Amino acid sequence: MKKGWIFLFGLVCATVGSAQAEQVGSVDTVFKLLGPDHKIVVEAFDDPDVKNVTCYISRAKTGGIKGGLGLAEDTADAAISCQQVGPIELSDKIKNGKAEGDVVFQKRTSLVFKKLQVVRFYDAKRNSLIYLSYSDKVIDGSPKNALSAVPIMPWAETK
Repeated sequence: MKKGWIFLFGLVCATVGSAQAEQVGSVDTVFKLLGPDHKIVVEAFDDPDVKNVTCYISRAKTGGIKGGLGLAEDTADAAISCQQVGPIELSDKIKNGKAEGDVVFQKRTSLVFKKLQVVRFYDAKRNSLIYLSYSDKVIDGSPKNALSAVPIMPWAETK
């Protein structure tokens, strides 16, 4: 019983500090007679630690009966694009960030063991933020990944 609580606590803690996405739109890819269709979902989230950076993720969402009940495992296919939408100011935490990067977004893609993650890296030499999306699983992850870079430039104001 104690292990179950520890596991549940770990799942809750894993989502703390990461951004929440809002769905922008979706397209159906496969018609399913029973349950929702398979689709590609487009979601947006703002980097929780960097003001004025927004990322868009497109990902596969499994439909059918299992998908409708939340029991299906989504594929590891995802794409990401991140943009500067205003002036960026980096905190010392990001400038002195770890080489493993910081998780800025997580989304469960199976009932328990699989999730889509976005990790942010800071490239000081090129003055850029790098966003890597990938899917991982407790036992084995996927080499499928996508990358987006945001150069940090002074925001041009027009008057």
